[in-house]
Amino acid sequence: MRIALRPLLRYQLVVDLVAAGLFGLLSFVIELEPGDVVGNLGALVVVVLFSAAFAFRRLQPGVALALAWVAAVVQMALLRSPTTTDFAVFVVLYAVAAYGSRRAYWAGFLSTFVGAATVTGYLILRGGQEIFHPENVLAVLAVLLTSGFAFLLSWGSGALVRTTRRAAENAAAQRAAEEATIAEQERVRIARDMHDVVAHSLAVVIAQADGARYAAGQNPAAAADALATISSTARAALSDVRLLLQQLRHSQADGPQPTLADIETLAAQMRAAGVDLETTVDPAPPADPPAAVQLALYRILQEALTNALRHGADPRVTVRFAWHPDRVEMTVRNRRAVGIAASAGGHGIIGMRERAQLAGGTLSAQPEADAFVVRATLPVGAPAPGKESTS
Repeated sequence: MRIALRPLLRYQLVVDLVAAGLFGLLSFVIELEPGDVVGNLGALVVVVLFSAAFAFRRLQPGVALALAWVAAVVQMALLRSPTTTDFAVFVVLYAVAAYGSRRAYWAGFLSTFVGAATVTGYLILRGGQEIFHPENVLAVLAVLLTSGFAFLLSWGSGALVRTTRRAAENAAAQRAAEEATIAEQERVRIARDMHDVVAHSLAVVIAQADGARYAAGQNPAAAADALATISSTARAALSDVRLLLQQLRHSQADGPQPTLADIETLAAQMRAAGVDLETTVDPAPPADPPAAVQLALYRILQEALTNALRHGADPRVTVRFAWHPDRVEMTVRNRRAVGIAASAGGHGIIGMRERAQLAGGTLSAQPEADAFVVRATLPVGAPAPGKESTS
């Protein structure tokens, strides 16, 4: 079975190996008994096993725990007394709780109780006393509680470090996810603004260029007007694109934020491009709506008119605004060209729906008989009387 090793930096590996070597050397010097060859051989085996557990404590905590148990069993089999060498047990329990796998983590927790019971039994029996003798109850409890507390304290310290590290990692991952989400939202917003500006402006420019081409030989004045519209539209689009590019470089900069006051300019621009635009407002707005609603209405109307200019069967487009105390409803209707299928997957319709949702409203864009209708409903204030929430 292949044992997976935890990735450690080179300096960490060097530190662990050097520390384990020094620990082993110091422990063997303490354990050494001059003239006792057999006892020294036993001490050497125990010291090597505990030093190996010390060395593996971060590289492979599960292996370190197994080596510590083997060393303890060998130590008890040789009837050796506990010494400073057993300090490695506390280090291993800490490392298992702090760095070990889930299985090693709980194995370390179980070892604190099994180890305490084993140590207690070994010390009592090695002292030649009976564990269950009434006179030894207090001594057994004292040793059991002391060793258990020491083992559990080591393991608990590692568990606390593990929890703290996991919390820091989760917080870092959450921050990274939030930053990625914010970046994605900003990218989508800029892409949506870029589409609205460029697609609308190019549609107007193309329509005017076609008109100017046909009128060049017959109506020079109309051709000149078309070229003037192309020039003004292109300049406005260039200004908006520059603002969007500035946003990409400086996130604190404000991009183009048209309002309801700019709808007249938009309507005039579309009429100049050949759209027969009819606009009605019934009922009128009771007050200035929020800026987000104004921006959403402008951009949705801009995209709907652009689509009507590109795909409509005739230049006639009707726009209706209905302002209510709690919402505004906008309807844009134009006749569909024969053979042109409406697609709900275009960037324009997706962008209109996103803008409506960002303003807290809804949008539908679909064919109705021979027409294509865009309906947007956006909230503008407090609920109308008689529509309070019942929740």
